Amino acid sequence: MKMIFKAFCKKFFGAKYERLIRTLFLYLLVFWGFHIADLKIEIAPFILYLMITAFTAGVMWQTLSSQDNAAYMQNLMMLPFERREFVLSYVAAISAYTLLTKTAALMTVLLAVSVWSGTEILTGFLCAANAVLTAAVIFSLKKYWYIGSFWIAALLAALVCFWNKPWFALLTAANIILAFVLLLRADEYSFYPVNHKNKRSVKVHRHYSVWRYFFRYLSAHKNYLINTAIMYCAACVLPLFWGQMESRFIVPIGFAILSLNTPICILLSCDHDLEQAMRFLPCQAKTFCVPYCLFIFSCNIIADIIFLCSLQIQIGGVTAPMIVAAIFFALQSAVCSVLLEWFHPLREWKTESDLWHHPRKYLVPAAMLLLAGAVSAMPVFAFALIFLLIAEITVLLIYCWRSH
Repeated sequence: MKMIFKAFCKKFFGAKYERLIRTLFLYLLVFWGFHIADLKIEIAPFILYLMITAFTAGVMWQTLSSQDNAAYMQNLMMLPFERREFVLSYVAAISAYTLLTKTAALMTVLLAVSVWSGTEILTGFLCAANAVLTAAVIFSLKKYWYIGSFWIAALLAALVCFWNKPWFALLTAANIILAFVLLLRADEYSFYPVNHKNKRSVKVHRHYSVWRYFFRYLSAHKNYLINTAIMYCAACVLPLFWGQMESRFIVPIGFAILSLNTPICILLSCDHDLEQAMRFLPCQAKTFCVPYCLFIFSCNIIADIIFLCSLQIQIGGVTAPMIVAAIFFALQSAVCSVLLEWFHPLREWKTESDLWHHPRKYLVPAAMLLLAGAVSAMPVFAFALIFLLIAEITVLLIYCWRSH
């Protein structure tokens, strides 16, 4: 059991656990920085428990579903092993990776910006442990999806109804014990990620199409579609959080927030074969990057349109300059994302969760947020952005015309 656990840990944390040491040191610096800044935010314990549970369970599920683990598991499964030892070692390694590299980041920020009692911190750690074990059990029972759905609903109901009760921690601990007992009976092959792309035949076409590749890739990775759908739902509810604030301030900020759609912006980083083909085949920079930019722009502009429609229904006051700003922010974030992917792709990653939560994902939204602040503070600056928008559209049209 110890050897299997160490094998998975070395995959996630590095041969000498250097990635773990570097990550924890970075979190220590972040905590110290927030502590020196003396930034305090009042957060209810219910929000703390909900954030830790949802975030940890989501990262755990994403790591378990990673196709990168399939080949590694296949190699280890060729060796003789005990079923129970393999399951516990595998779940323990992924749980350690999730808690120490992902949940620790969330806990670092929450502990630094708010004051918590010892009981609340202990309950938060129990919620994190409960999230990883419950996600592992539900993943092993994914064939029986109704059981997992009922379990998730029961946990959410218990969290909403009993979070302020003194025995909520005992209830969480009881669920942890139940999940651990079920893991002892779990089948090791139920944790093997299934690649659905190999299960269906692919129609052969006489002519290539980059757009066809995008749609096939998204249809084979449903979590990418789910993330995009969540962004569209966020576009609907964003105007509710700003109330009666002036539209000229909130609209550019909304466009910047809606550019945070990580999965569709990392297609080269997550597919090494595709990146290699793009580097070696002639004229692939133009043939791939222009459609890729238009694809991201399409996803962004749909979110911006939903946001403007929701804003018009709830508050009103949508004007033509806002529509132009939506086109600009959608196109600008798409261009910046493609340039980052082409010139600085992410290569040193172990799981897809590393890609989704890499700090680089915040570069483009942060730049768009600064740009939104500049536009809100200095409306004259918007004229320069209009000229930049016209220039970018012209260049894209020329590239599209030459590619045909």
